[in-house]
Amino acid sequence: MNDQGEITKFRAIVLHSFKLGDQKLIVDMLTPTMGRVQCVVRVSKSRRGGIGRQLFQPLTLLEVVATEPRTGSLFNLRDARMVRPYTSIPFEPVKLSLAMFTAELLMNATHGELTDEAMFAYIEKGVLWLDECSGQPANFHLVFAMRLTRFLGFYPNTDDYREGDWFDLRSGCFTPSAPAHHDRLAPDEARLVSLMMRMNFATMHLFRMTRQERNRLLDIVLLYYRIHQPGFRELKSVDVLRCVF
Repeated sequence: MNDQGEITKFRAIVLHSFKLGDQKLIVDMLTPTMGRVQCVVRVSKSRRGGIGRQLFQPLTLLEVVATEPRTGSLFNLRDARMVRPYTSIPFEPVKLSLAMFTAELLMNATHGELTDEAMFAYIEKGVLWLDECSGQPANFHLVFAMRLTRFLGFYPNTDDYREGDWFDLRSGCFTPSAPAHHDRLAPDEARLVSLMMRMNFATMHLFRMTRQERNRLLDIVLLYYRIHQPGFRELKSVDVLRCVF
């Protein structure tokens, strides 16, 4: 019995892939209308034809033709093409390390049937900005991760910040006094959170931070995700970022 359904076409961002035998890959992708999907694809060893393995590097933007599964959860990928080949991310170690972090973050922070076209557009815009930027992208991972929380449902409320406030990591709010639990940041680190939340991709190069401050903010961002995203795991790419920045 044929366990494959209708042919469908969709845009996708590659998050992760792994080998299945000698000529197949399982590819985990994020889509704007179906959330996370997994595709099985037969890759070609020849450069002259077929689907090449290079299409499935993390954060590659694809236009995919696939057959929907009638049973199970794996789409059968029939064709794929790059929406826009990257010109710098694969060739610049700093940008590549940021891309690997971004893909791993998305792999852990998005799940199942989460569908959000606005979130997909934000991710696509951010990745393309990283590829095109000619300046220093040292704060990209901080800006990307915290602004992603707007779509995940736990964006911090920074409107009421006052000098000397604490930051409550559970509520995502600033408070004039220390919260009664331990998931909190004292005023000196709460100030860094306020600073980080004022950044965007266009202005982040204007904000000067020491290596120690940047790495501490990364720790805070990941702790914030772990508090609000059950099952959020330690990211292997973090150690590389600490070396780079």
